[in-house]
Amino acid sequence: MELDSVLVLLLVFSSSCLTLFASEEIIEVGKSITSNQKMVSAGGTFALGFFTPGNSTFSYLGIWYNTIPRQTVVWVANRESPIPQHSTAVFTIGDDGNLVLFDEKDKLIWSSNVSSTNSTIGALLDNGNLVLTHGESNILWQSFEHPTDTFLPEMKIGYNRKTGKRIMINSWTSNEDPRPGNFSFGIDPEGRPRFYIFKQNSIHFRFDDTYEYLGGNLRGTAWYLSIVSQNDEVYLTYGHIKGWITLRVFVDPAGHLQVLSWTQYANKWKFIFQVPQTLCDIYAQCGPFGSCGGLTSELCMCLTGFKPKFSTDWDNGKWTDGCVRKVALGCDGKDRFLKYENMKLPDHTISFGHMSVHECETQCIRNCSCSAYAYLNSTCLIWFGDLLDLGRNYSNGRVLNVRVHGSEPITHGGSGYSAHRQKNFIARIVSAICAILVLISFILFISKRRLRRQGWKNGTKALIRSVSSLYSVEKSDIKLLQYNLQKIREATNDFHGENKLGEGGFGPVFKGFLAEVGDIAIKRLSRRSSQGLEEFMNELKLIAKLQHKNLVSLLGCCVEGEEKILIYEYMSNCSLDKFLFDPSLKVSLNWGTRFGIIEGISQGMLYLHKYSRLKVIHRDLKASNILLDNEMIPKISDFGMARIFGTDQTQANTNRVVGTYGYMSPEYVVYGQFSEKSDVFSFGVLLLEILSGQRNSDFLMTEISASLLGWAWNKWKEGRILELIDPSVRETCDSNKATRCILVALLCVQEIPIDRPTMSDIVVMLSNETMLIPEPKEPAFRSSWQAPQLTDVSINEMTVTLPKPR
Repeated sequence: MELDSVLVLLLVFSSSCLTLFASEEIIEVGKSITSNQKMVSAGGTFALGFFTPGNSTFSYLGIWYNTIPRQTVVWVANRESPIPQHSTAVFTIGDDGNLVLFDEKDKLIWSSNVSSTNSTIGALLDNGNLVLTHGESNILWQSFEHPTDTFLPEMKIGYNRKTGKRIMINSWTSNEDPRPGNFSFGIDPEGRPRFYIFKQNSIHFRFDDTYEYLGGNLRGTAWYLSIVSQNDEVYLTYGHIKGWITLRVFVDPAGHLQVLSWTQYANKWKFIFQVPQTLCDIYAQCGPFGSCGGLTSELCMCLTGFKPKFSTDWDNGKWTDGCVRKVALGCDGKDRFLKYENMKLPDHTISFGHMSVHECETQCIRNCSCSAYAYLNSTCLIWFGDLLDLGRNYSNGRVLNVRVHGSEPITHGGSGYSAHRQKNFIARIVSAICAILVLISFILFISKRRLRRQGWKNGTKALIRSVSSLYSVEKSDIKLLQYNLQKIREATNDFHGENKLGEGGFGPVFKGFLAEVGDIAIKRLSRRSSQGLEEFMNELKLIAKLQHKNLVSLLGCCVEGEEKILIYEYMSNCSLDKFLFDPSLKVSLNWGTRFGIIEGISQGMLYLHKYSRLKVIHRDLKASNILLDNEMIPKISDFGMARIFGTDQTQANTNRVVGTYGYMSPEYVVYGQFSEKSDVFSFGVLLLEILSGQRNSDFLMTEISASLLGWAWNKWKEGRILELIDPSVRETCDSNKATRCILVALLCVQEIPIDRPTMSDIVVMLSNETMLIPEPKEPAFRSSWQAPQLTDVSINEMTVTLPKPR
């Protein structure tokens, strides 16, 4: 994405109301604030007043988070003119209409220095912006255009091409000294817009193309940091959908750009993101044509065809002078390019627009000053002169083609540092051996794949035969419509991306339309799916036999070639987690709706365990597997991991533990034992999430408890059980039902399976308000627990497969 394209921002960040100021948030002629007073924004989020940082002997006028107990200052007015600690200062509107700060001798300490009228008002907005206005909407001055070290949502950090005005954030000198420090964060107005951390007047850290859009999702709160080009302005914008967390972006005195989060439960700022992180993140660490990488013993290495400019300095670890060419470019059409993979692309690139890779190489070879080129997303990027700030073995790295003299051998990134010829020779031998092994593996893989494909091509009849033979039922007993692939393609507009509803371990889910049915949801088994034909057949044969108002309905299937597709009734409100953990959507879940969802899930699970034709253990009950129809009636879905029990069977063991961290019972995680009681445990976790509006996994990084289970237990033991209820429904909930639900949940998550109730018990306890509920025992995972060591696992987000239990 080109940086000069206009980025459309979310409307929630686009405006700030400047009218109808409450008296607590404004200051006007005749009013003032002294050392023992403060001004609070309308929503109570920010406060303005006098503060003394740490052990400092000076005080300052600043803005801080009003709702966070640990004072965190986001803006300082007089950072270069501190007030002696025991002196009295006054903040008010001056005679000239400016915001002004006077000391006890009426000496001017600080002023907004813009107004020439006395009909102005100062106001602290709920986004942390201090504004001076004339009238209701004419902003004369605002603190967002004069930031200190903190980058707040809705703030613009950048420059104006027309006026040359530049806005940056600047670090404190130290944690106790707000004076301007050595580090700042903003955009370099020279050349292609880029944002950097500067150390005084030099670049300290560069955000490369990997950071062109920096953002993520924190506990259900989406946030982003990106460059916007609009009219004459180029600026950084940062925002997040306002939820129950607070994000803080700032430059610390050591030169790090940090992103922190605050929650009321942790009672401290939690680290999310920081740059720079390593020595190789420091700008141009290895100088021109030197690449920095942390995966080898040598931090800096010259590119192939280059040598250290000063060998003695280089050997002593002084790399900033970099490398120079061994042989100058011929510029005779015979120069070559060495290909390097996984590289951090150098600074000062020039885009030549869209063209073929051959045309891009030709553009470079024609210009004697061209040093390298890269081809990204059909766009040609070219560098002239020195290559600065190179990195190797770089996460999210790119391919870089470096120009060298024709006498240099053509190598690739892995062998691009030819100073180590002996290592390269060994590498070639190892590569040859690996190639033979890869060839053998490839042959075995192809053979296995052919066998698997042969099994997959049995088609719909094979699936029906499998179901029939396993359960001794006739084809007519399985009332499923079988659709051909062409009809499914037409229903989804050939699986168009606009119709994609989401993706899980099974594969993508699309919305479609069939004239005879209406809206449908289509699950398409992905070839890259962590689940396979076994799970597909398992879900098909299970749901075909299960019919209940709180289970999702399977309408049909399609098995054609390698396509394996399941067709379900469409759930217009998607899954429960979308509502439960999104601050903007959870308001739809009032107490009555939540309790109805709890009852519906319990009835569905009771049907699976006791009243269905097959006794089924779901094994993956979680919020994302609860779908909601247009009336918010819950439907249990995703039976790919489910298992069938015999009528008298109470427990089974498995060598393949599947499920989702945070929902799996201890006996299942450790020993591979699953039963009705393991589903009950998952139900208890889900019940606590519905009541509190919080993910169990959100507690893994907090100090208050290792889990939602432990926090709920603590609240019950302290006699403050209703504090567990989501604040959005706490005042309107039925306190008796809420207490009953929490106690039932605590019974479900007890460590020993035999102590947990059955689904029959749960349904009765939830519906019978006169029934006495036994006292729960301490829950599992209350303090801490160690999961098996795995890679590529998402907590509470995706179904995972664990190694064989001990």
